[in-house]
Amino acid sequence: MKHFWEEKTLDEMSNDEWESLCDGCGQCCLHKIQDEDTDEIYITRVACKLLDIHACHCTQYEKRIELVEDCLDLREMSADEYQWLPVTCAYRLLHEGKPLFDWHPLISKKANSVKRAKMNVTHFAISETTINDMDDLEDYILKLQS
Repeated sequence: MKHFWEEKTLDEMSNDEWESLCDGCGQCCLHKIQDEDTDEIYITRVACKLLDIHACHCTQYEKRIELVEDCLDLREMSADEYQWLPVTCAYRLLHEGKPLFDWHPLISKKANSVKRAKMNVTHFAISETTINDMDDLEDYILKLQS
């Protein structure tokens, strides 16, 4: 028997199915920088002020779009904007026709599998409220987004 994410497109999923795809890694809440010349996307270790870094969830999920000007509403994004999502993100993976990773909670059936696989941000992220100037995000770059 196939799982819902193997039978449906992202657009066909119910809200509950859609929400269950989120593995709770917190990576989408990290600030990213795009090089104006090359369009390359760089991930920083600086997290949105609304992210509870230890629990890896948004403290104001229902109001996040209103409270954070550049918060991305995945349901409203076009598929060509998914390059902003982490390469491990279920939404991006499914859009690209790739399978979910073994550590994804829908596969592992374990809520803590993302943390155990060290795929969440708890061990390296810092809140934007702790840095002096958001114009210095380059100082916090982790890696180039693939």
